[in-house]
Amino acid sequence: MSDTQQRIDAIVKGHPIVLFMKGDANFPMCGFSGRAIQVLKAAGMDLHKLVTVNVLADEEIRQGIKDYSQWPTIPQLYVKGEFIGGSDIMMEMFESGELQNLLAENAA
Repeated sequence: MSDTQQRIDAIVKGHPIVLFMKGDANFPMCGFSGRAIQVLKAAGMDLHKLVTVNVLADEEIRQGIKDYSQWPTIPQLYVKGEFIGGSDIMMEMFESGELQNLLAENAA
């Protein structure tokens, strides 16, 4: 595992809920990242408990997270070390109520 992959692994496994995104929760830098934050807020996520990683600040992380998850796009949500998906999947999970349950169970 490369140094970048080890860094990502430590972040993902070291926090209950992590969102790799462009920008941060207060200032998303793309529409999909902004949508992901809005979905998390609507699902009841306390943004103070959310760890965000700005992929624009580190090119190695920006590419490395795509390799880590085998998912080509950003944002990417992880809960308890497990890859959940991007903004479209988050929206589908929100609409079904699954995201709210997942966050309520794991945001402690």
